[in-house]
Amino acid sequence: MAATNPLLDDIAGLMTGAMGAARAAGEEAKTAAQGRVKAMIADMDLAGRDEVEALKALAVTALERVETLEKRLEELEAKVTSD
Repeated sequence: MAATNPLLDDIAGLMTGAMGAARAAGEEAKTAAQGRVKAMIADMDLAGRDEVEALKALAVTALERVETLEKRLEELEAKVTSD
């Protein structure tokens, strides 16, 4: 059985404690940063996914309507020029 060195045991204990404290500090910093980012995004008044999807649907509908009207206009122009 190997003899243990109390000094090395103390150093190992301190290192273990320091690593735990560093991990906790890292988690705390991460949480604080996430909170700040969320606050910044909220202040920016960005559109949500549902709003973007609704606008996308409106744009698709408008584009389809424009295409329909362009075809109708071409038909009417062709009719006028053929008369």
